[in-house]
Amino acid sequence: MERPPLSAVPEPLSRVAPHVAGRILFRQSWDDLVFLHWPVDPGDVAHLFPAGTRPDVIDGATYIGLVYFQMRRLALGVGPALPLIGTFTEINVRLYSVDTEGRRGVVFRTLDCERLLPSAVARSVWGLPYRWAATRKLRFGDRIIYTTRRRQPGGPTSRVWAATGTQGHACGPLGDFLTARWGLHARAWGSTYFWPVDHAPWTFRDVSLLSHDDDLVEASTGLRVARGMPTSVLYSPGVRVRFGTPRRLRGV
Repeated sequence: MERPPLSAVPEPLSRVAPHVAGRILFRQSWDDLVFLHWPVDPGDVAHLFPAGTRPDVIDGATYIGLVYFQMRRLALGVGPALPLIGTFTEINVRLYSVDTEGRRGVVFRTLDCERLLPSAVARSVWGLPYRWAATRKLRFGDRIIYTTRRRQPGGPTSRVWAATGTQGHACGPLGDFLTARWGLHARAWGSTYFWPVDHAPWTFRDVSLLSHDDDLVEASTGLRVARGMPTSVLYSPGVRVRFGTPRRLRGV
């Protein structure tokens, strides 16, 4: 099947999520998020995007994101939060996409998670590239450390150490481009889907990157950009999130 033309004009960026209509599949909270980002040439990552999507760009560049956070209160539909398995540390590598209908989103390359069951279900049912890993979060006052090691011989590792502040931080146009994403694109069941997401507008606080060391980006994209200092570093105390029903892209 030929890929349809990717000429749709991207929807305008908005810091306010559109309403997710229909059935809510999942609810969860994302806490203590540290975002690291590096610019790359769109042509260097275009082959990593699912059919019907392309790299989204700002000022001629697209970005690779490395995001560390604590998942809490994972729940199915309107049910209660899942005990034990509903709370875990996650580290993901993501790209920024736009589809044939102009919807902006993210494409996950990997999602490292310490819980085996959620990882296995997300991979087998929804086609999301979860990996079982030994992940950990430590906090000492204003200092936060995330680490992960993939549970395989010689598996990639990642670590970040940051100092978080209490003052509000305006993330600017680039920060909005990287974080005001109201869905994800994924390939599953032989088609490409867009999963709508909504949550309150992001709030950011001052943050200083003390150190980082990462193999995940190179392992999942083939690019060594994460060995250098990130162009953008952001910290958010978190948001509560709802996932709607996936919508299949027409023709792909």
